[in-house]
Amino acid sequence: MTATPRTYWLEHAWLGTFPQAPGSARAEGTPIEPGVAVDVRDGRITAVRPDTPAPPPGAEILRGLTLPGLANAHSHAFHRALRGTVQVGSGTFWTWREVMYATADRLTPDTYHALARAVYAEMALAGITAVGEFHYVHHAPGGTPYADPNAMGEALIEAAAEAGIRITLLDTAYLSSGFGQPPTTHQLRFSDGDADAWARRCSALGERDHARIGAAIHSVRAVPAEQLETVARWAEERRAPLHVHLSEQTAENDACLELHGCTPARLLAEHGVLGPRTTGVHNTHLTAEDVSLVGGSGTGTCMCPTTERDLADGIGPAVALQNEGSPLSLGSDSHAVIDLLEEARALELNERLRSRARGHWTAAALLRAATADGHAALGWDDTGRIEEGARADLATIALDSVRTAGPPPRLGAETAVFAASAADVRHTVVGGRHVVRDGAHTLVPDVPRALARAVEALRT
Repeated sequence: MTATPRTYWLEHAWLGTFPQAPGSARAEGTPIEPGVAVDVRDGRITAVRPDTPAPPPGAEILRGLTLPGLANAHSHAFHRALRGTVQVGSGTFWTWREVMYATADRLTPDTYHALARAVYAEMALAGITAVGEFHYVHHAPGGTPYADPNAMGEALIEAAAEAGIRITLLDTAYLSSGFGQPPTTHQLRFSDGDADAWARRCSALGERDHARIGAAIHSVRAVPAEQLETVARWAEERRAPLHVHLSEQTAENDACLELHGCTPARLLAEHGVLGPRTTGVHNTHLTAEDVSLVGGSGTGTCMCPTTERDLADGIGPAVALQNEGSPLSLGSDSHAVIDLLEEARALELNERLRSRARGHWTAAALLRAATADGHAALGWDDTGRIEEGARADLATIALDSVRTAGPPPRLGAETAVFAASAADVRHTVVGGRHVVRDGAHTLVPDVPRALARAVEALRT
């Protein structure tokens, strides 16, 4: 955050107008404003001045299309170390998980800090200004707590600060390996023993200007049914976001039906987990009743299309969920790629493949999932829009790259969502501070090298 007043001049801007009627923006495209001045003080927008055709004196110029900062609503930072290495051979989610556990075993507070700092810097380069870190690697291998029981969570919070982005640390309850089963050797470092111990530990985490503390239930297989309410109550008392992996795998659904006689969504509903501050991650294999339970309760849905396709999970019923009242957000999850524009594009393209029809979401609706609704899912209700009073978080996409050159600027939103990539992000501003300028990170000088070193440290 910067306390010094400054003005940004946006060559083109999407100011977050969200058409209400389906298809209402398709004929003319999503409204784009040319020449917008944005005044910033103490990290917040103090004025938005459209119809400013030339940069005011002293303004910082953002050429291209400027959006509100993007929100990555679901991240496991250490999964970034798996990129590339898990693409050899065949298998399933469950075989991939064993490779993931082996990487988790090698994490320490220091190595996790170094990796997360580089990963969050990569996110900033992709226009991401806030991340929801679904954090469950709490203790040392074998389950022994560190001298500071929150050393791993603190490493992530500090890493986000050094990379210049906001974080919602979704401290995760992960207590069992399956329904009625104790943690495996790999999972001992994830577990606090029971939900009460989890609540005592994460209650010691403190929020900061760039960091908020939320809660997560890893899954219904990882938290016994009788302890779900403890986690939900902790989040309710603090009015904190609560996230949960929901019906990502059919095997989990089958086991839940066998033990409890109901689906995971119904189990969560019966134990007070669903609601407007809750987000179900993936929500892939839902019944029609599940869709009604999730949407009718106002529970959000975080889709992670690049991970869901990488792990062969399936395509979730995002259209039906949104129609039932579930707000959509997006996450890069396992970081097979870190590109929120690709996540937004994949949401629509996946649905086209399944339905054999085009145009389920406008570019504006997809951008809303990547900005305002993503931030809201992470507890940052005061950002995700370019408007007076909001936090000054911005992402600027080049309109003159080999991917984006050609379409008229008035179709900039459509170009961004359906053609651009993270490589086209030219500027990222967080709290009024220029974190990425002209495609270069201002706080982490050599992000590729930082990533390479951090990943290599987990292989030696």
